[in-house]
Amino acid sequence: IIMPKQRRNSPKKPWWKKLWSKILYLVILAVFISLYPGQNVYTLVFKDAKPLIKRLPFAIPTPAPYPANVTGVYPDTDITAAGVVILDVDSGVYLYKRNEEELLAPASTTKILTALVALDTYQLDDVVTVKTVVDDGQVMGLVPGERITVENLLYGMLIASGNDAAYALADHYEGGVEKFVVAMNEKANALQLTKSHFTNPVGYDNPDHKMSPMDLARLAGIALSNKTIAKMVAIPQITISDVTHTYFHPLKNINQLLGKIPGVGGIKTGWTEDAGENLVTLLDRGGHTLIFVVLKSRDRFSETAKLMDWVFANYQWQVFEPK
Repeated sequence: IIMPKQRRNSPKKPWWKKLWSKILYLVILAVFISLYPGQNVYTLVFKDAKPLIKRLPFAIPTPAPYPANVTGVYPDTDITAAGVVILDVDSGVYLYKRNEEELLAPASTTKILTALVALDTYQLDDVVTVKTVVDDGQVMGLVPGERITVENLLYGMLIASGNDAAYALADHYEGGVEKFVVAMNEKANALQLTKSHFTNPVGYDNPDHKMSPMDLARLAGIALSNKTIAKMVAIPQITISDVTHTYFHPLKNINQLLGKIPGVGGIKTGWTEDAGENLVTLLDRGGHTLIFVVLKSRDRFSETAKLMDWVFANYQWQVFEPK
């Protein structure tokens, strides 16, 4: 039997070379463990830290008190007005609505929009030369050829409900009364008074001259945000003149509730045979601001006063705070 030739033994490797890969692994693991923060580190860092709050770049408004009918009682049937809207201005909540979308004749409450269009177009110190004087219905007593400021014409229109003042403002418009009425309807569309259409700046009866009680409430709220209008409609009486102090016009507010019921601050009356008795009223009472619209009433002042009493006898304003 021939035995295979015995292999020559290779030289022995040093022990550390045999264990090199294991040693390297252990070294890397030790370094990683030494550098990695343990749970106790996070606990120490954040133990007493306050929770992070992301702050908004603007202040969140405080919610307005919400009016709630706590009795379930609603206005008596003896309220004759065909259209009624009661709006809580701060919360935007309607406290009561009756035929709020019905098209009714607004009469001289139209002049609220006439004032807005005039203020969009003219400066208060612009001088208007009175051309044709309109003497049909309520007037302030303008004289043909009289030169009077836009501001004083607004006083005459909003306080004394002067039809002559409304027409003088409209006639001063580029293109005259016709173009002014076009501007009125454009303004109504811009204000989203979707149920409204106007044929004249005064509120004379016309089958196409109509507003809804809801639109009139919206219009009143917008107009009252104008400081000039808000100031004028709250004045019980005033005397104004032309620019030469030749003609003087004593003006008395037609709104009988102004100065009689505390908190009443305007805003506009209206009456024609077709419209009946109309009244838009601002009331500030107990820290609450409300707008009352009464259209086609048989007794606008008395019924508005009753509606005011009804609101504060049956509504409470509740404050809801976020938790």
